[in-house]
Amino acid sequence: MGKSNSHPLTWAGVLITLGIIYGDLGTSPLYVFKAIIGEREITQQLVFGGISCVFWTLTIQTTFKYILLTLQADNRGEGGIFSLYALVRRFGKWLFIPAILGAATLLVDGIITPSITVSSAIEGLGGLPAFEGIFDPGTDITVWTVIVILSIVFFVQRFGTKAVGFAFGPMMFIWFSMLLVLGIRQIVHFPHVLHCLNPYYAYDLLANYPHGFWLLGAVFLCTTGAEALYSDLGHCGRRNIQVSWIFVKTALVVNYMGQGAWLMHQGDTHLLGRNPFFELMPQWFLLAGIIIATFAAIIASQALISGAFTLINEAITLNFWPRVRVRFPTVVRGQIYIPSVNWMLWAGCMGVMFYFRESGLMEAAYGFFICVAMLMTTTLMFGYLHYVRKWALFLALPVVGLFLAVESAYFVANVVKITHRIWFIVFAFGLVGVMFIWYRARKITNRFIEFLPLTDFVDALRNLSNDKDIPKYATHLVYLTKADHPNQVERQIMNSILARKLKRAEIYWFIHLNYTDEPYTMEYRVRELVDDKVIRVDFDLGFRVQPRVNLLFRRVLEDMDADQELLFRNKYESIKKGDFHTDILYVITERVLSVENDFSLRDDLVLDAYYALKRLALGDREALGLDPNVSVVEQVPLVIQTGRELPLKRTGRTDCNPAR
Repeated sequence: MGKSNSHPLTWAGVLITLGIIYGDLGTSPLYVFKAIIGEREITQQLVFGGISCVFWTLTIQTTFKYILLTLQADNRGEGGIFSLYALVRRFGKWLFIPAILGAATLLVDGIITPSITVSSAIEGLGGLPAFEGIFDPGTDITVWTVIVILSIVFFVQRFGTKAVGFAFGPMMFIWFSMLLVLGIRQIVHFPHVLHCLNPYYAYDLLANYPHGFWLLGAVFLCTTGAEALYSDLGHCGRRNIQVSWIFVKTALVVNYMGQGAWLMHQGDTHLLGRNPFFELMPQWFLLAGIIIATFAAIIASQALISGAFTLINEAITLNFWPRVRVRFPTVVRGQIYIPSVNWMLWAGCMGVMFYFRESGLMEAAYGFFICVAMLMTTTLMFGYLHYVRKWALFLALPVVGLFLAVESAYFVANVVKITHRIWFIVFAFGLVGVMFIWYRARKITNRFIEFLPLTDFVDALRNLSNDKDIPKYATHLVYLTKADHPNQVERQIMNSILARKLKRAEIYWFIHLNYTDEPYTMEYRVRELVDDKVIRVDFDLGFRVQPRVNLLFRRVLEDMDADQELLFRNKYESIKKGDFHTDILYVITERVLSVENDFSLRDDLVLDAYYALKRLALGDREALGLDPNVSVVEQVPLVIQTGRELPLKRTGRTDCNPAR
């Protein structure tokens, strides 16, 4: 399992955890209780029942499921739905379905979270006398203010967050301390609100309050950041998360009770468009509180955006997403920047703001997609508990069944509200479709690749290398092979060397990239089939490691040269023997569909979509970090399945030489 000691428990670690992990979960008081009350009459049954539901949701979903159980499912210290999938995928071919459904809905969360949190904070300005009527929900100035803030957040992603990341922890500590103080300040005036922790009030709300069950859609918003909490496990460590959660949960629950206490003694029978969160603040503190809330919302947005980059990076490695450009803006391990994903999320946020215009209208869509993501994690968790941790079915089924029952109830409560926001579902299924097509097409094409024994060609390669009548093509000729077995190679590679155009080289290298179920593995093995002539190198790379083939291969050459394992002559006599980068040539065989294919309708549609997506993605050369000056791309027709034999017959013969 994971290395639990990779992030030791320290006060600094706990502070960093506050800044990285809890942005989404910690900003939920901005909108949850406002969503629960809505335009309903304020009664003790509604207020106490709402707080009780929130408390027990945080206890069952966040504390029990994620903090105590799911964090145990770490993959060498890393978390997230793809890390969990990597642990269990060998136990069922169908498990890729919950993995891509969960990943797609988390990407949608990366669009809605920045919009709902920042807009909730900015709408608080409407409570200031100077801005009354200006920053009300839905006004143009509110919408454009949120758009400007979010655009700045997305723009600075290219520079990384190292420069400002150190401030996230202290900022979120101030935020949670503010939640705690504001809540206590109100509870003192109405201590009776402490009774709401009794689960009876939650039951009474759901069973006896008119349409009480449907309030679960609003209640569920209090735990929306729990999935992101698991995804960021590798940045903070399990113990730091578990200890910091004690402070975070206390602050959240006290603030929710404070909002309930305010509602019970504020005097009006309806909320009248006010946000209970900002009503907790004294007027002299309101502007400072809004500024703090805005910074907390920005930090929450940053966490979701960074999580989306990590998610797509893992999806690329696991063959769920087309290869796109990945950059590393800082030297911080795990911090990446994916321009295409960044601007996709930005465009999504802009669309959300222009479509919904206010935070209250985003709540149903927000809860729906996070609920789907949690259901998918629960499905994969069953595989982890039963097959990896070896829990007996009589123990695993009740635990997973509890989570499925709770999340299914939340799902039903949210799905009714999302039906009139159908374009959101279409967008999510579009993401699922991309992942499914990329995964299935690779399975189809790989199934029909023909592998040959490499030993059958050893003599031919040795003779070709020693034939000085043929001009030397390169000193080191490198091919990337998909063959898992070290003694196999694709037919198309051997055709490239021996059939289409003879390629004489001093050494023929066959490189295989093997992606492990662990996140940061970096190992290699060398097997020489012919000394200093035919060599196979197998790289074992973690699913979070970028496959920079030129750097990896050069390191292998340097290691072998240092150990005096290589004996060769450069193509150019003036080149020093150890100066490897000057005469390495990588040949990439890029498969294209042949006209001689006959597929089933399903496979035909999948492959057509796959090659359409492939035109928009990076080529293998760019994705593998290869310089165009030292690499060649050969397009090879891939005949996956030939059509039926044509019934062509010769009916006669014409003698071209009548005199004979």
